[in-house]
Amino acid sequence: MRISVSSDMDEPVARALLAELRERGHEVRAHGALNPGDDPRWAFCSEAAARDVADGSADQAIVCCWTGTGASIVANKVPGVRAALCTDAYTADGARRWNDANVLALSLRLTSGPLLNEILDAWFAGAPSDDPEDRRNVDRTARLDRARTES
Repeated sequence: MRISVSSDMDEPVARALLAELRERGHEVRAHGALNPGDDPRWAFCSEAAARDVADGSADQAIVCCWTGTGASIVANKVPGVRAALCTDAYTADGARRWNDANVLALSLRLTSGPLLNEILDAWFAGAPSDDPEDRRNVDRTARLDRARTES
């Protein structure tokens, strides 16, 4: 899978994330502090990773900042992106299942190495629900994106 990753800081958990994704066989594109020469500010690097998903050059993205909040807010401003801030495996599973999230947002402050692996396991094991109610909710999100870009 092609995964775009951004972080506004070159923290150990961000480096562990890149290594873990590559070890799992993913093709990784780094942004921000993880790619020398990139703009490391969270608003800029999170947007770059989210745009990779929106334009199809990445299947999914993982965006990181100190709390994960700013990175998730910026990613969700990109039409077609459904970013979820996940601080545990259960939330990551639910984000994939019920929300069909395509961008995972992580907190550099809260995410330890073992927790990172648990979140990634749940994220990648999760699949979008076929439940009609869940699909209607995701479709509603897509309609909101289209309305925003048509305005």
